[in-house]
Amino acid sequence: MSNSTVPRSRAEAKTSEAAPGAAGDPAGERPEKKKPSGKVSLRLRLRRDRTLILMTLPAIALVVVFNYIPILGNVVAFQDYDPYVSDNGFIAMLESPWVGFEQFQRVFADSAFWDAVQNTLVLFFLQLVLFFPIPILLALLINSVIRPRIRAVSQAILYLPHFFSWVLVITVFQQIFGGAGIIAQTLRQRGYEGFDLMTDPGIFKFLVTAEGVWKDAGWGIIVFLAALASVSPDLYEAAAMDGAGRWRRMWHVTLPALRPVIALLLVLRVGDALTVGFEQILLQRDAVGPGAAEVLDTYVWWNGVRNQDFSYAAAAGLIKGLVSVALVLAANKVAHFMGEQGVYKK
Repeated sequence: MSNSTVPRSRAEAKTSEAAPGAAGDPAGERPEKKKPSGKVSLRLRLRRDRTLILMTLPAIALVVVFNYIPILGNVVAFQDYDPYVSDNGFIAMLESPWVGFEQFQRVFADSAFWDAVQNTLVLFFLQLVLFFPIPILLALLINSVIRPRIRAVSQAILYLPHFFSWVLVITVFQQIFGGAGIIAQTLRQRGYEGFDLMTDPGIFKFLVTAEGVWKDAGWGIIVFLAALASVSPDLYEAAAMDGAGRWRRMWHVTLPALRPVIALLLVLRVGDALTVGFEQILLQRDAVGPGAAEVLDTYVWWNGVRNQDFSYAAAAGLIKGLVSVALVLAANKVAHFMGEQGVYKK
């Protein structure tokens, strides 16, 4: 009986291996063809992911139309662009004379441009040191709260200012720290005059940073809370069994889990170093003067767009864009050196 059973089982095994959809392959699907390197071919990947690709096509179309196609307009940085040559802006761009790098020479020769660069970099470093760590600290604080109701209320309070416009944010600060604000009125009743932080050029950069913290710190918490939610509770239990207290668990378990997200956001923040808030600063520029409030974005507006010198504005904006790309690449190299992925892999 055993001798007759073994050949039959071997035959059945060969049959199940040869015929797709047999008992050994309940799904009845053929395995995907792979290249010698083990990677699935592009055709099979497109067929496999066609549903996801179709879902992303509208978003890709929006990005192409509103982000990538307008990049072609940077050609006016090398022209003496005159929008009144033709009613059609594209025709006007074709008929405007070429001037080479003349617009870039004008930008580099303007001392106001370098003052704007200096103010922009100072604001960036202040926001990097004072603003960037705050969402991380708040996320750790909220994550340590045990009661779900308290956690939900605190998250809602911190998120709310993100949905305020900059006009409303600056109005709130004006009502508190301005010359007619609550603090100034209270001090005036006690004999102290001249309190007005909103018009003090010396502390303007700190004021802008404080406004940014109040408005956007709560929104930045979302990313870090999502990263904390992916940490396995078993790691905390194992660390607690090894005698680690709350601070040591945070240092050895929580922060390593946040490190990839911190590295990615830091790379993106460095790439956005030359953009420190156009609307926010433009609304307060007249109160403190251009010497303290002029940054690259407002410089492009006042010296290029507002004066309809579009070639000059395009040249200044192109310089800013190229420097931002260089900063992203440099920051990403630093992230790779630290063992993190960054924006892209090696």
